[in-house]
Amino acid sequence: MTTRPAIVIALGATLIAALGAVGAGSADDRLADELDRKAAQAIADSGVSGVTAKFRTSGGWATRHPLLSGGEGLDEGARAKVARAVYSVDGVAGVQWSDGTILAESEGLQLTPLHCQKDVEALLRARTIRFEEGSSKVEMASNELLDEVAAALRPCLGSIIAVTGHTDSSGPEPGNIALSQERADAVEQALIARGIPSDGLRARGVGSREPVEGLEPTDPANRRIEFSVIATEPLLPTPIDTPGPR
Repeated sequence: MTTRPAIVIALGATLIAALGAVGAGSADDRLADELDRKAAQAIADSGVSGVTAKFRTSGGWATRHPLLSGGEGLDEGARAKVARAVYSVDGVAGVQWSDGTILAESEGLQLTPLHCQKDVEALLRARTIRFEEGSSKVEMASNELLDEVAAALRPCLGSIIAVTGHTDSSGPEPGNIALSQERADAVEQALIARGIPSDGLRARGVGSREPVEGLEPTDPANRRIEFSVIATEPLLPTPIDTPGPR
């Protein structure tokens, strides 16, 4: 006879949880819509046209990290101006252009690697994130290293974490670039699975064009993943990844 009340209680708890999730989703939607509106006004006030700011991820989730698109013909000064206008909107965090540009190296901004980058580099001095041959699938043996990398990055959440894939120069370069991008994407997804927020991650593949200093481009040691943990100075309370020169 006690089963029925227990079921009722369980169903009630499930309903409350569902309503909470719906409410949270609705609040997120309102936040994204409000930031869309304010950013559009800030862009208009900046005098720069043809640029839009999107406050939703590719999966449709609301985010405080807008993606700027359009304005392909703008010079770097105009790009910096419109990015700063969007960043000045209350509630906006890091800003990124759709072409992948992350940080401004102009206007006297000083790029400073955070301590987490050094921690990760120390982990990778003796070990390497390895992939199955000719593939972007991470080898099982590298999972423990990825656990340690994620733990080292966690204290610097809120900054921008760039994940860069490299290859050696063997094989055609278009294939090298594609493979290095796929591997960077795989590491990015592995970090997300370990609790690193996707908003702060930037994955890119550069193929073989940036070999390790002192190594021949064909050296297999050029096949690697590098991490850059970056903040800009001077900073407002929230780190900003202001777009700049491409």
